[in-house]
Amino acid sequence: MTVAVCDTGDLNSIKKFTPRDATTNPSLITAAAQMPEYADVVDGALAWAAKEAGGDDAKTIAFALDRLAVEFGLRILAIVPGRVSTEVDARLSFDTAASVEKGRFLIKQYEAGGIANAKDRILIKLASTWEGIRAAEILEKEGIHCNLTLLFGMHQAVACAEAGVRLISPFVGRILDWYKKAEGKESYPQAEDPGVVSVTKIYNYYKKHGHKTEIMGASFRNLGEIIELAGCDLLTIAPNLLADLQTKTDKLERKLDPSKAAAMDIPKLHFDEAAFRAAHEADKMAKEKLEEGISGFSKAIVALEKLLTERYHANKGKAKAGAHAHEFFKCFDLDGDGFITREEWAGSAAVFAALDTNGDGKLTPEEMGAGLGGAFVLGT
Repeated sequence: MTVAVCDTGDLNSIKKFTPRDATTNPSLITAAAQMPEYADVVDGALAWAAKEAGGDDAKTIAFALDRLAVEFGLRILAIVPGRVSTEVDARLSFDTAASVEKGRFLIKQYEAGGIANAKDRILIKLASTWEGIRAAEILEKEGIHCNLTLLFGMHQAVACAEAGVRLISPFVGRILDWYKKAEGKESYPQAEDPGVVSVTKIYNYYKKHGHKTEIMGASFRNLGEIIELAGCDLLTIAPNLLADLQTKTDKLERKLDPSKAAAMDIPKLHFDEAAFRAAHEADKMAKEKLEEGISGFSKAIVALEKLLTERYHANKGKAKAGAHAHEFFKCFDLDGDGFITREEWAGSAAVFAALDTNGDGKLTPEEMGAGLGGAFVLGT
Protein backbone atom coordinates (compact mmCIF):
# COMPACT_ATOMS: atom_id res chain seq x y z
CA MET A 1 0.00 0.00 0.00
CA THR A 2 3.03 2.30 0.47
CA VAL A 3 6.56 2.42 -0.91
CA ALA A 4 9.18 2.45 1.86
CA VAL A 5 12.08 4.84 1.39
CA CYS A 6 15.18 4.88 3.60
CA ASP A 7 16.06 8.31 5.04
CA THR A 8 19.82 8.11 5.65
CA GLY A 9 23.28 8.69 4.26
CA ASP A 10 24.56 5.52 5.90
CA LEU A 11 25.17 2.92 3.21
CA ASN A 12 25.16 0.06 5.72
CA SER A 13 21.62 0.91 6.83
CA ILE A 14 20.45 1.01 3.23
CA LYS A 15 21.98 -2.40 2.57
CA LYS A 16 20.27 -3.75 5.67
CA PHE A 17 16.75 -2.60 4.80
CA THR A 18 16.94 -2.69 0.96
CA PRO A 19 14.28 -0.03 0.35
CA ARG A 20 13.15 0.86 -3.16
CA ASP A 21 14.34 4.46 -2.89
CA ALA A 22 16.57 6.49 -0.58
CA THR A 23 16.79 10.12 0.43
CA THR A 24 19.59 12.24 1.84
CA ASN A 25 19.88 15.80 3.12
CA PRO A 26 22.78 18.07 4.15
CA SER A 27 22.63 17.02 7.81
CA LEU A 28 22.77 13.32 6.88
CA ILE A 29 25.64 13.83 4.44
CA THR A 30 27.55 15.94 6.97
CA ALA A 31 27.16 13.27 9.64
CA ALA A 32 27.99 10.37 7.32
CA ALA A 33 31.02 12.20 5.91
CA GLN A 34 32.62 12.17 9.36
CA MET A 35 32.26 8.43 9.90
CA PRO A 36 35.62 6.65 9.52
CA GLU A 37 34.17 4.01 7.18
CA TYR A 38 33.39 6.70 4.61
CA ALA A 39 36.80 8.38 4.61
CA ASP A 40 37.47 7.04 1.12
CA VAL A 41 34.27 8.65 -0.16
CA VAL A 42 35.31 12.03 1.24
CA ASP A 43 38.86 11.76 -0.04
CA GLY A 44 37.63 10.68 -3.46
CA ALA A 45 35.35 13.72 -3.68
CA LEU A 46 38.19 16.03 -2.65
CA ALA A 47 40.61 14.49 -5.15
CA TRP A 48 38.10 14.88 -7.99
CA ALA A 49 37.31 18.45 -6.95
CA ALA A 50 40.98 19.44 -6.71
CA LYS A 51 41.59 18.18 -10.23
CA GLU A 52 38.56 20.02 -11.61
CA ALA A 53 39.47 23.24 -9.76
CA GLY A 54 42.99 23.31 -11.12
CA GLY A 55 44.60 23.97 -7.76
CA ASP A 56 42.20 26.70 -6.63
CA ASP A 57 41.49 25.83 -2.98
CA ALA A 58 38.22 27.76 -2.74
CA LYS A 59 36.86 26.16 -5.90
CA THR A 60 38.02 22.76 -4.70
CA ILE A 61 35.84 22.95 -1.59
CA ALA A 62 32.87 24.29 -3.56
CA PHE A 63 33.15 21.47 -6.10
CA ALA A 64 33.70 18.90 -3.36
CA LEU A 65 30.40 19.78 -1.65
CA ASP A 66 28.38 18.77 -4.69
CA ARG A 67 30.65 15.88 -5.56
CA LEU A 68 30.35 14.39 -2.07
CA ALA A 69 26.55 14.31 -2.33
CA VAL A 70 26.87 12.68 -5.74
CA GLU A 71 29.44 10.15 -4.47
CA PHE A 72 27.06 9.03 -1.74
CA GLY A 73 24.24 9.01 -4.27
CA LEU A 74 26.18 6.80 -6.68
CA ARG A 75 26.85 4.28 -3.95
CA ILE A 76 23.22 4.33 -2.88
CA LEU A 77 22.09 3.74 -6.47
CA ALA A 78 24.23 0.61 -6.53
CA ILE A 79 22.12 -0.72 -3.63
CA VAL A 80 18.55 0.44 -4.24
CA PRO A 81 16.61 -0.44 -7.41
CA GLY A 82 14.80 2.89 -7.56
CA ARG A 83 15.65 6.52 -6.99
CA VAL A 84 17.83 8.66 -4.77
CA SER A 85 17.12 12.27 -3.85
CA THR A 86 20.04 14.70 -3.88
CA GLU A 87 19.59 18.15 -2.41
CA VAL A 88 20.44 21.51 -3.93
CA ASP A 89 22.42 23.79 -1.59
CA ALA A 90 19.84 25.20 0.83
CA ARG A 91 21.48 28.61 0.57
CA LEU A 92 20.04 28.83 -2.96
CA SER A 93 16.46 28.35 -1.75
CA PHE A 94 15.38 31.83 -2.81
CA ASP A 95 17.28 31.91 -6.11
CA THR A 96 15.38 30.24 -8.95
CA ALA A 97 18.08 30.60 -11.63
CA ALA A 98 20.88 29.31 -9.40
CA SER A 99 18.74 26.37 -8.25
CA VAL A 100 18.00 25.39 -11.84
CA GLU A 101 21.68 25.60 -12.74
CA LYS A 102 22.63 23.47 -9.73
CA GLY A 103 19.98 20.86 -10.56
CA ARG A 104 21.29 20.53 -14.11
CA PHE A 105 24.85 20.26 -12.81
CA LEU A 106 23.99 17.47 -10.37
CA ILE A 107 22.28 15.46 -13.11
CA LYS A 108 25.35 15.84 -15.33
CA GLN A 109 27.54 14.63 -12.48
CA TYR A 110 25.46 11.49 -12.11
CA GLU A 111 25.59 10.89 -15.85
CA ALA A 112 29.38 11.33 -15.77
CA GLY A 113 29.43 8.83 -12.91
CA GLY A 114 27.91 6.15 -15.15
CA ILE A 115 24.19 6.58 -14.46
CA ALA A 116 22.92 6.66 -18.04
CA ASN A 117 19.28 7.04 -16.97
CA ALA A 118 20.03 9.67 -14.32
CA LYS A 119 16.86 11.63 -15.06
CA ASP A 120 14.82 8.58 -14.13
CA ARG A 121 16.78 7.65 -11.01
CA ILE A 122 17.65 11.02 -9.47
CA LEU A 123 15.26 13.39 -7.77
CA ILE A 124 16.61 16.90 -7.29
CA LYS A 125 15.61 18.13 -3.82
CA LEU A 126 14.59 21.75 -3.51
CA ALA A 127 13.07 23.72 -0.64
CA SER A 128 9.36 24.50 -1.08
CA THR A 129 9.83 28.26 -1.38
CA TRP A 130 8.06 30.07 -4.22
CA GLU A 131 11.45 30.32 -5.94
CA GLY A 132 12.21 26.64 -5.36
CA ILE A 133 8.87 25.60 -6.82
CA ARG A 134 9.48 27.73 -9.90
CA ALA A 135 12.92 26.13 -10.31
CA ALA A 136 11.30 22.70 -10.09
CA GLU A 137 8.76 23.67 -12.73
CA ILE A 138 11.58 24.54 -15.14
CA LEU A 139 13.55 21.39 -14.38
CA GLU A 140 10.50 19.15 -14.72
CA LYS A 141 9.88 20.51 -18.23
CA GLU A 142 13.43 19.43 -19.07
CA GLY A 143 12.75 15.92 -17.80
CA ILE A 144 14.67 16.45 -14.54
CA HIS A 145 12.38 15.30 -11.76
CA CYS A 146 12.23 17.02 -8.40
CA ASN A 147 11.50 16.32 -4.75
CA LEU A 148 10.17 19.43 -2.99
CA THR A 149 11.22 19.27 0.63
CA LEU A 150 10.59 21.37 3.76
CA LEU A 151 6.90 21.36 2.93
CA PHE A 152 4.54 22.28 5.76
CA GLY A 153 1.48 24.03 4.33
CA MET A 154 -1.34 23.35 1.89
CA HIS A 155 -0.37 26.40 -0.16
CA GLN A 156 3.05 24.83 -0.77
CA ALA A 157 1.49 21.48 -1.70
CA VAL A 158 -0.99 22.99 -4.16
CA ALA A 159 1.67 25.17 -5.81
CA CYS A 160 3.90 22.11 -6.24
CA ALA A 161 1.11 20.11 -7.87
CA GLU A 162 0.26 22.97 -10.22
CA ALA A 163 3.95 23.21 -11.18
CA GLY A 164 4.01 19.55 -12.19
CA VAL A 165 6.50 18.51 -9.52
CA ARG A 166 7.18 14.76 -9.41
CA LEU A 167 7.22 14.39 -5.61
CA ILE A 168 6.72 16.36 -2.40
CA SER A 169 8.03 15.61 1.10
CA PRO A 170 5.73 17.04 3.79
CA PHE A 171 7.54 17.01 7.15
CA VAL A 172 5.27 15.22 9.60
CA GLY A 173 7.48 15.28 12.69
CA ARG A 174 8.53 18.89 12.41
CA ILE A 175 4.89 19.94 12.21
CA LEU A 176 4.25 17.95 15.38
CA ASP A 177 7.24 19.61 17.07
CA TRP A 178 5.86 23.08 16.34
CA TYR A 179 2.35 22.35 17.62
CA LYS A 180 3.59 20.66 20.78
CA LYS A 181 5.58 23.77 21.60
CA ALA A 182 2.88 26.23 20.49
CA GLU A 183 0.06 24.46 22.32
CA GLY A 184 2.07 23.25 25.29
CA LYS A 185 1.17 19.60 24.77
CA GLU A 186 3.31 16.56 25.40
CA SER A 187 1.51 14.37 22.88
CA TYR A 188 -1.58 13.93 20.68
CA PRO A 189 -3.77 10.93 19.87
CA GLN A 190 -2.27 9.29 16.79
CA ALA A 191 -5.06 10.30 14.41
CA GLU A 192 -4.96 13.89 15.73
CA ASP A 193 -1.20 14.35 15.35
CA PRO A 194 -0.96 17.71 13.49
CA GLY A 195 1.63 16.32 11.06
CA VAL A 196 -0.57 13.32 10.26
CA VAL A 197 -3.60 15.60 9.79
CA SER A 198 -1.62 17.83 7.42
CA VAL A 199 -0.38 14.99 5.18
CA THR A 200 -3.81 13.35 5.17
CA LYS A 201 -5.34 16.61 3.99
CA ILE A 202 -2.77 16.96 1.19
CA TYR A 203 -3.22 13.32 0.14
CA ASN A 204 -6.99 13.61 -0.07
CA TYR A 205 -6.75 16.87 -2.02
CA TYR A 206 -4.31 15.42 -4.57
CA LYS A 207 -6.33 12.27 -5.12
CA LYS A 208 -9.63 14.15 -5.33
CA HIS A 209 -8.36 16.49 -8.03
CA GLY A 210 -6.25 14.00 -9.97
CA HIS A 211 -2.82 15.48 -9.31
CA LYS A 212 -0.01 13.15 -10.37
CA THR A 213 2.52 14.56 -7.89
CA GLU A 214 3.60 11.82 -5.47
CA ILE A 215 3.35 12.40 -1.72
CA MET A 216 6.16 11.13 0.47
CA GLY A 217 5.60 11.66 4.19
CA ALA A 218 8.90 12.46 5.92
CA SER A 219 10.49 13.41 9.25
CA PHE A 220 8.73 10.98 11.57
CA ARG A 221 8.96 11.15 15.35
CA ASN A 222 7.26 7.85 16.21
CA LEU A 223 5.72 4.70 14.75
CA GLY A 224 2.19 6.01 15.32
CA GLU A 225 2.68 8.68 12.67
CA ILE A 226 3.83 6.08 10.15
CA ILE A 227 0.94 3.72 10.91
CA GLU A 228 -1.61 6.53 10.59
CA LEU A 229 -0.27 7.36 7.12
CA ALA A 230 -0.30 3.80 5.76
CA GLY A 231 -1.47 4.10 2.19
CA CYS A 232 0.45 7.30 1.44
CA ASP A 233 2.28 7.04 -1.90
CA LEU A 234 5.67 6.83 -0.19
CA LEU A 235 7.03 7.22 3.34
CA THR A 236 10.70 8.02 3.93
CA ILE A 237 11.64 6.39 7.23
CA ALA A 238 14.80 6.55 9.31
CA PRO A 239 16.64 3.24 9.93
CA ASN A 240 15.78 3.12 13.65
CA LEU A 241 12.05 3.35 12.90
CA LEU A 242 12.34 0.80 10.10
CA ALA A 243 13.92 -1.54 12.63
CA ASP A 244 11.04 -0.91 15.06
CA LEU A 245 8.50 -1.64 12.33
CA GLN A 246 10.14 -4.99 11.66
CA THR A 247 9.23 -6.10 15.18
CA LYS A 248 5.48 -5.43 14.73
CA THR A 249 3.09 -8.26 13.88
CA ASP A 250 -0.29 -6.49 14.16
CA LYS A 251 -2.45 -6.11 11.08
CA LEU A 252 -1.65 -2.87 9.25
CA GLU A 253 -4.79 -0.99 8.31
CA ARG A 254 -4.79 1.23 5.24
CA LYS A 255 -5.64 4.77 6.40
CA LEU A 256 -5.18 6.72 3.15
CA ASP A 257 -7.16 5.50 0.16
CA PRO A 258 -7.50 7.22 -3.24
CA SER A 259 -10.99 5.84 -3.86
CA LYS A 260 -12.24 7.31 -0.59
CA ALA A 261 -10.57 10.64 -1.34
CA ALA A 262 -12.23 10.78 -4.76
CA ALA A 263 -15.64 10.70 -3.10
CA MET A 264 -14.89 13.60 -0.77
CA ASP A 265 -16.16 17.16 -1.23
CA ILE A 266 -12.91 19.13 -1.42
CA PRO A 267 -12.86 22.56 -3.15
CA LYS A 268 -10.12 23.10 -5.73
CA LEU A 269 -7.51 25.70 -4.81
CA HIS A 270 -5.13 27.87 -6.81
CA PHE A 271 -2.14 29.92 -5.70
CA ASP A 272 -0.45 32.51 -7.88
CA GLU A 273 2.58 34.25 -6.39
CA ALA A 274 0.60 36.89 -4.50
CA ALA A 275 -1.80 34.33 -3.05
CA PHE A 276 1.07 31.98 -2.17
CA ARG A 277 2.99 34.64 -0.29
CA ALA A 278 -0.14 35.82 1.52
CA ALA A 279 -0.98 32.26 2.55
CA HIS A 280 2.57 31.67 3.71
CA GLU A 281 2.55 34.80 5.87
CA ALA A 282 -0.75 33.71 7.39
CA ASP A 283 0.49 30.19 8.19
CA LYS A 284 2.79 30.83 11.15
CA MET A 285 3.80 27.20 11.49
CA ALA A 286 4.76 26.78 7.82
CA LYS A 287 6.62 30.08 7.76
CA GLU A 288 8.65 29.36 10.90
CA LYS A 289 9.44 25.73 10.05
CA LEU A 290 10.48 26.55 6.47
CA GLU A 291 12.83 29.27 7.72
CA GLU A 292 14.18 26.98 10.42
CA GLY A 293 14.69 24.11 7.98
CA ILE A 294 16.56 26.22 5.45
CA SER A 295 18.69 27.65 8.24
CA GLY A 296 19.43 24.21 9.65
CA PHE A 297 20.42 22.71 6.31
CA SER A 298 22.50 25.79 5.49
CA LYS A 299 24.37 25.43 8.78
CA ALA A 300 25.04 21.78 7.99
CA ILE A 301 26.53 22.82 4.64
CA VAL A 302 28.72 25.46 6.30
CA ALA A 303 29.91 22.86 8.80
CA LEU A 304 30.63 20.44 5.98
CA GLU A 305 32.58 23.12 4.09
CA LYS A 306 34.79 23.63 7.14
CA LEU A 307 35.29 19.93 7.65
CA LEU A 308 36.16 19.41 3.98
CA THR A 309 38.59 22.32 4.15
CA GLU A 310 40.27 20.74 7.18
CA ARG A 311 40.46 17.36 5.49
CA TYR A 312 41.77 18.87 2.25
CA HIS A 313 44.58 20.75 3.96
CA ALA A 314 45.42 17.79 6.19
CA ASN A 315 45.70 15.56 3.12
CA LYS A 316 48.06 18.08 1.56
CA GLY A 317 50.11 18.24 4.76
CA LYS A 318 49.33 21.93 5.24
CA ALA A 319 47.45 21.62 8.51
CA LYS A 320 46.80 19.24 11.36
CA ALA A 321 43.43 17.53 11.25
CA GLY A 322 41.06 18.72 13.95
CA ALA A 323 41.54 22.46 13.57
CA HIS A 324 37.94 23.10 12.55
CA ALA A 325 36.13 20.07 13.88
CA HIS A 326 34.39 21.87 16.72
CA GLU A 327 32.79 24.21 14.21
CA PHE A 328 30.44 21.37 13.38
CA PHE A 329 29.12 21.39 16.93
CA LYS A 330 29.02 25.17 17.16
CA CYS A 331 27.01 25.47 13.95
CA PHE A 332 24.13 23.61 15.58
CA ASP A 333 24.47 24.95 19.13
CA LEU A 334 22.45 28.02 18.22
CA ASP A 335 22.22 29.55 21.71
CA GLY A 336 25.79 28.67 22.67
CA ASP A 337 24.82 26.83 25.86
CA GLY A 338 27.04 23.84 25.15
CA PHE A 339 24.18 21.56 24.13
CA ILE A 340 22.37 20.86 20.88
CA THR A 341 18.65 20.32 21.38
CA ARG A 342 16.43 18.45 18.93
CA GLU A 343 15.04 21.75 17.63
CA GLU A 344 18.51 23.26 17.17
CA TRP A 345 19.66 20.15 15.31
CA ALA A 346 17.03 20.71 12.58
CA GLY A 347 18.31 17.62 10.80
CA SER A 348 17.46 13.94 10.71
CA ALA A 349 15.71 12.60 13.81
CA ALA A 350 17.49 9.30 13.25
CA VAL A 351 20.93 10.89 13.41
CA PHE A 352 19.96 12.88 16.50
CA ALA A 353 18.59 9.77 18.23
CA ALA A 354 21.72 7.80 17.42
CA LEU A 355 23.97 10.50 18.86
CA ASP A 356 21.82 11.15 21.94
CA THR A 357 23.13 8.13 23.84
CA ASN A 358 21.50 8.95 27.18
CA GLY A 359 18.18 9.95 25.62
CA ASP A 360 17.92 13.30 27.39
CA GLY A 361 17.06 15.24 24.23
CA LYS A 362 20.39 17.12 24.22
CA LEU A 363 23.69 16.45 22.50
CA THR A 364 27.00 17.18 24.20
CA PRO A 365 30.33 17.53 22.40
CA GLU A 366 31.31 14.18 23.94
CA GLU A 367 28.20 12.44 22.58
CA MET A 368 28.84 13.96 19.16
CA GLY A 369 32.40 12.71 19.18
CA ALA A 370 31.54 9.22 20.39
CA GLY A 371 28.65 8.86 17.97
CA LEU A 372 30.76 9.81 14.99
CA GLY A 373 33.44 7.28 15.80
CA GLY A 374 35.88 9.89 17.05
CA ALA A 375 35.74 11.82 13.78
CA PHE A 376 34.34 14.92 15.45
CA VAL A 377 36.96 15.00 18.17
CA LEU A 378 39.95 13.98 16.10
CA GLY A 379 39.02 15.40 12.72
CA THR A 380 40.00 12.15 11.02
